[in-house]
Amino acid sequence: MPETSIADPESRARLIAAIRFDLRGLVPAIAQQHDTGEVLMLAWMNQAAVEETLATGRVCYFSRSRNGLWRKGETSGQVQRLVDLRLDCDGDTLLLLVDQTGVACHTGRRNCFYLALRDGQVTEIARPEMDPEALYGR
Repeated sequence: MPETSIADPESRARLIAAIRFDLRGLVPAIAQQHDTGEVLMLAWMNQAAVEETLATGRVCYFSRSRNGLWRKGETSGQVQRLVDLRLDCDGDTLLLLVDQTGVACHTGRRNCFYLALRDGQVTEIARPEMDPEALYGR
């Protein structure tokens, strides 16, 4: 699937102007598989991450722990390609419809939402599809 990018800088600027970043300059971004509706993960984006994502079609987030841009898949190869970017009604949350290559979660699972309450216990409901050590070489 080809990457979706918005080449026109004026269009990108209009979209970015509509985003309500928080006091830290961040906005939550939900990644959802475009064709199945599966919610993959939640991450954060700053203006630079949104701009890069829109310009290249490859999803880029802001890593709060590293305090810098995080290009999804740059170390693991598990890339997200942008299909569509949507704003919620308040402009303070993004929905990224993506085409996910491989797994989305650093634990090797397809998505990050693998814990659920079952029989009164927080339980893993999905097994890793890949060994995290194989993803990150640790």
